[in-house]
Amino acid sequence: MKRFIKSVWIAALVFSVWACSTTTNEQEFDTLLSDVSARFAPDKRVAVLNFEIEKTTQGTVVLKGETNLKEAHSFLLDTLGKTQIQVVDSIRILPGEQFGEKVWGLVTLSVIPMRKTPDYAAEMVSQTLMGTPIKLLDKEDGWYRIQTPDQYIGWVNGSGIVSLSQSELNNWKASNRYIFTQISGSVLEAPKADAAPVSDLVLGCIFEAGQQSNGFIQVKFPDGREGFVPTADCALFSEWEAITPEVENIIASAKKLLGRPYLWGGTSTKGVDCSGFTKTAYYSQGVMLARDASQQARYGEQLDITDFQFQPGDLLFFGRSKERITHVGLYIGNNRFIHSSGRVKINSFQAEDEDFDEGLKKRLVAACRVLNSLNTEQIIPIKDHPWYN
Repeated sequence: MKRFIKSVWIAALVFSVWACSTTTNEQEFDTLLSDVSARFAPDKRVAVLNFEIEKTTQGTVVLKGETNLKEAHSFLLDTLGKTQIQVVDSIRILPGEQFGEKVWGLVTLSVIPMRKTPDYAAEMVSQTLMGTPIKLLDKEDGWYRIQTPDQYIGWVNGSGIVSLSQSELNNWKASNRYIFTQISGSVLEAPKADAAPVSDLVLGCIFEAGQQSNGFIQVKFPDGREGFVPTADCALFSEWEAITPEVENIIASAKKLLGRPYLWGGTSTKGVDCSGFTKTAYYSQGVMLARDASQQARYGEQLDITDFQFQPGDLLFFGRSKERITHVGLYIGNNRFIHSSGRVKINSFQAEDEDFDEGLKKRLVAACRVLNSLNTEQIIPIKDHPWYN
């Protein structure tokens, strides 16, 4: 409420000054737009909000930019509507009209990179897995700006996704889905171990499934390709998502990744960054966390770190301060934690241990407990996520 009042007050001040002057005070406009951004999109990793205000020589206000937040757009228009200034609204609301009804999508490859900008050379900010439901926000030269179920936004090449209408997505939700539960594997052309591969798979890939025979199950990808997977390597999705997440299983999944290489932007078993590692460990047991370490630190039960009295499964955050978190690890007990730094490895907080990491001990700035905060913001069981069910 205080921020809302502040926004209205700033807007009123800006436009009363503007209406009485013949020159534009660009600093005042920047203040207005910054306040709108802070109110509606404080984290640009999970929202698109780029507004510009331009004054023409005729005194008209032209609004430019783009957003996927209709409420932010409405607020800006309502605020300007309280003035006597003529407004031309040229802001694009995402998803763009080019998608028609097909504003949803599914990932069709085992793993696809999400990039900061629509370019193969751009920074990889995250990854998303086969069968993940996504929102389509924008399109540019064969690239799609998407939002994943953890709300993260990035660009993916169109060769790795299919677009769907809401009804088509609902059909997929109602289908006989299976999830791949091993660290890595393959889909084969025939139900035999020496058959040629159709695709690789990683932990968490989701696909439709059909008949089972000879220890294999027939599967179908979102793009229509078909093949066979060993039945023992996957689980019925409805049964998998119904499991009660247990700390022991989360840690066991994390340890299966020991030695895997660190990969900036990686959130799959092919390679993980620090937060992609903790995210993957929890996802293996049906719990979705936020994407980045600085985001994960905001949620769950906040813990006292002064005496290092943690419980297995707690997330440990490192950095210069709570406001500048740069790393996260998973506490596994006995003063040890597992994390991705160079590779997935285990370190200790105890000086006498061979794997003691003094640098990280000094940089520990926060910790949180996850499993007692299920169904709170950014700690969502997959079974309760509306994009999946």
